[in-house]
Amino acid sequence: LVRLMDSGGDSVQAGGSLRLSCVASGPIYSMGWFRQPPGKPREAVACSGGGETYYVDSVKGRFIISKDNAENTVYLQMNDLKPEDTALYQCAGSQTYCTERYWTARFVDDWGQGTQVTVSS
Repeated sequence: LVRLMDSGGDSVQAGGSLRLSCVASGPIYSMGWFRQPPGKPREAVACSGGGETYYVDSVKGRFIISKDNAENTVYLQMNDLKPEDTALYQCAGSQTYCTERYWTARFVDDWGQGTQVTVSS
């Protein structure tokens, strides 16, 4: 079992930026983020693994994910934040591929505790 510690959430105004971080206690093939907006189901946001990256359409061009394999760390740079980005963001780790097909909750092996991002208009 790999432990994930995520951090970096905060309250910002629309158009602002935040950087989320997640450190794993050991190596994981794919690491990334899911989010759960208030009253809505959890959704995949982005992942990085095996040289591949994946982004959900709603964050493409605004969010950038980067993974430091030597440090077992993944970052999510979130720019031009919108109120609809408000959610609990959870770091996730999976030993499978980072693709739209596989970056789903059913393939996640490890979860972070979550960090809250609130974007006000």
